[in-house]
Amino acid sequence: MRTDPIHDAWTVTALPATVPAGAPAAARAAVVQPVPAQVPGNVHTDLLAAGIIPDPYLDANESALRWMFGVDWQYRRPLSLRPAVLGERVELVFDGLDTVATIKLGGAELGRTVNMHRSYRFDVTTLADGIERDLVVDLASATKYAAEQRDRLGNRPNPYGTPFQFVRKMACSFGWDWGPDLRTAGIWKGVRVERWHTARIAQVRPLVSVDLGADGALAPRTAVAPGRVETHVEIERAGASETTLVVSAEVVAAGRTHRGTATIGLGETSAVLVVDVPEAPVWWPVEYGEQPLADLTVTITDGDSPPLDRWERRIGFRTVTVDTSEDEIGSAFTLVVNGRSIFVKGVNWIPDDHFLPRITRERLARRLEQAAGAHVNLVRIWGGGVYESEDFYSLCDERGLLVWQDFLLACAAYPEEEPLRSELEAEARENIVRLMPHPSLAVWNGGNENLWGHEDWGWKLFLWRPLGRSLSWGESYARELLPGLVRELDPTRPYTDNSPSSPGRVHPNDPDRGTHHQWEVWNRVDYSVYRSEVPRFCSEFGFQGPPNWRTLDDWVHPSRPGPLTKTDPVFLVHQKAADGNGKLDRGMAPHLGVPDDFTDWHWATQLNQARAVAYGIEHYRSWWPRTAGSIVWQLNDCWPVTSWSAIDSEERLKPLWFALRDAYAPRLLTVVDRDGVLSVAVVNDTDEPLDGMLVLSRQKFDGAVLAEASLPVAVGPRAVQVLPLSGDVAAADDERRETLIGSLGELSFVHLFVEPVAAELDPVPLDAQVVRTDSGYRVDVTARSLAIAVHLHADRVAPDATVDRGLVDLPAGGTASFVVTTASPDVAVDLTAPPFLRTANDLTAQGLFDATAVGTGEGDNQRKK
Repeated sequence: MRTDPIHDAWTVTALPATVPAGAPAAARAAVVQPVPAQVPGNVHTDLLAAGIIPDPYLDANESALRWMFGVDWQYRRPLSLRPAVLGERVELVFDGLDTVATIKLGGAELGRTVNMHRSYRFDVTTLADGIERDLVVDLASATKYAAEQRDRLGNRPNPYGTPFQFVRKMACSFGWDWGPDLRTAGIWKGVRVERWHTARIAQVRPLVSVDLGADGALAPRTAVAPGRVETHVEIERAGASETTLVVSAEVVAAGRTHRGTATIGLGETSAVLVVDVPEAPVWWPVEYGEQPLADLTVTITDGDSPPLDRWERRIGFRTVTVDTSEDEIGSAFTLVVNGRSIFVKGVNWIPDDHFLPRITRERLARRLEQAAGAHVNLVRIWGGGVYESEDFYSLCDERGLLVWQDFLLACAAYPEEEPLRSELEAEARENIVRLMPHPSLAVWNGGNENLWGHEDWGWKLFLWRPLGRSLSWGESYARELLPGLVRELDPTRPYTDNSPSSPGRVHPNDPDRGTHHQWEVWNRVDYSVYRSEVPRFCSEFGFQGPPNWRTLDDWVHPSRPGPLTKTDPVFLVHQKAADGNGKLDRGMAPHLGVPDDFTDWHWATQLNQARAVAYGIEHYRSWWPRTAGSIVWQLNDCWPVTSWSAIDSEERLKPLWFALRDAYAPRLLTVVDRDGVLSVAVVNDTDEPLDGMLVLSRQKFDGAVLAEASLPVAVGPRAVQVLPLSGDVAAADDERRETLIGSLGELSFVHLFVEPVAAELDPVPLDAQVVRTDSGYRVDVTARSLAIAVHLHADRVAPDATVDRGLVDLPAGGTASFVVTTASPDVAVDLTAPPFLRTANDLTAQGLFDATAVGTGEGDNQRKK
């Protein structure tokens, strides 16, 4: 097979009749003329590069581009196909079209598409004659198409009132409560010409397994075990070719080659090859073992000639299941890899840039390194985005990051009528097969919050029709179509109906059964409520915070002279959540107060986000194995925005990231309440036992010791021990002026008996000095009095500056060093004081805050997403 990409010489033009009169005059004139187009790419980035539109991420420009929603676009380039030789097939392949496309070559229509999540292949052999023709891709407005489908099929509910569920397009392209509404169009993936003869490989499905032995589980960190690759191969023949073919599968693992062959006879188009690997290198999740990968190569030949086609991927030997067994509480949801139960330390993933073609392998590598750096072991790809690129999954393979893959259905009632049902099935089939070689792929999930939405969000009344004929809403997708496809195509992986979902017909968000989403916190109640329930697996929860200061400063500017404020209309363009700022204020009032100054408010909201999420994670981890996982909403951003992310759109680590790194650390001490008794949970998520003495000290904030105690600790591998506290060390004489300090070897904690806003913390508790280093600066701090959440905002120092640690609690006399890395020369700022060096203490100088002044949040009946 020969492959020739055709990514150059494209232009894009708006169809004049579809450009609204309300579009800016200059843009209206420019877009009806050919504009150079990048492929892969989209119209927005092409017009931005040409200077025709402003950057929609900047200030309030997003709404200025709404005129583009209804425009039809035309991509065009000349294409000459050299004549096909006898028996040769010539095909034009599009890996991704966004979204409603008609493809023509020389005026001949090749096909039509209505799904950006599929690839398309068109036979152009009869047009391969050396004559130059125009290759044209007409892209109709996805907004208009979706609205037409909605009108034809009947409206159905979703959180935002847009018609996103009526077209197979990235749902968040229509906006979300953390993303812009831009509704892209374009040739968003690669285009190529393929030439082949006799036959090509149409599909390869490797079913990879490892023998777990008589115990049904490998010993921790097992390096090798008997493995098997069962490779299902489908071919397509060219024309009437009925040649007998030989298909070969070669596995190169740990330097050794293992082969299998089969014959595809006349009239046949498939074969199954089984290759046994007696000493297969075992793939483990990060922090459970190594991640060796093997090379799998499949070829087809028609004799002794060179291969007609070749398919190559990297695979990993491991097994994965989900334990959903019933118990006295309800039903478990525990991920099991190689027979070992895993506590999932997860994050939810959204597209890393709203403009998908700008996402590079290098950018993905940085983001996933940041995830792994926070001790994350699973990334959930949320159902309102896209099936990610091969680069994404390969990078997860290499890092041991498990992937939970949603099918692309999110937060809406989806029609089950045609053409949507067939389109969903086709995209699911393609992407199951595309992704299944990756060992990181661990769970298939039938969508996000569709079952829960139907149960709790008023959909039933919306969908009801007389005589019991309610509109379809997608239930059969979750319970029949998608699980059936997984059983057929990829039986080596577990499937779950939805996130959240419960087995059987109980409430889909029952915390005692299956997976659970906790969005009462953030929307309506204080984050202390996390500890009022013990879910089996919390696959979504989170809290908002703004992006880092430098990111705000670069992208969000005040609408009038003066400093930015949280009520500025431009700031609110980048706050998409309903009553988002009100929820931020109500959420931090009981904990940190609500500062009036925007700089302090920015720090307080970031800090409260970090503390809220860590509070939830530590609670969930303390209940292992009853609670078997937490997946934080969310790791990343797609544009500059106040959101639930730990990393902002400019790749800067928010304070939440540092809180994740601490809360997800392999070993953890956390103070919990067990039946009204103050206790310490010792979490040991390693393969080695943890023994020692937990040393406790109740102190005044100035370090004066009031009571001491020691407790023996003996925690087995992958286990938790909860130690109740009693006596003088557990009860404060003056809660506002005392703290409990605990240490176990290198582990430690600082516990306040009241919230920081109520504690009489020294507002200036630190002595600090700055030391210049070859790579930047080191800030050494010493606490004169208890200091909570010492944090250095490196991005304020320089745009490229990073810091190695954050949110450090220091008892009186404690010390810490913050290493700032930057290529910038000496900076004329004081790194030892606000707004660079901050603590929770300095917020207490703002005084107490009356939570009633920011409202109650009642009446918000729609959860976060």
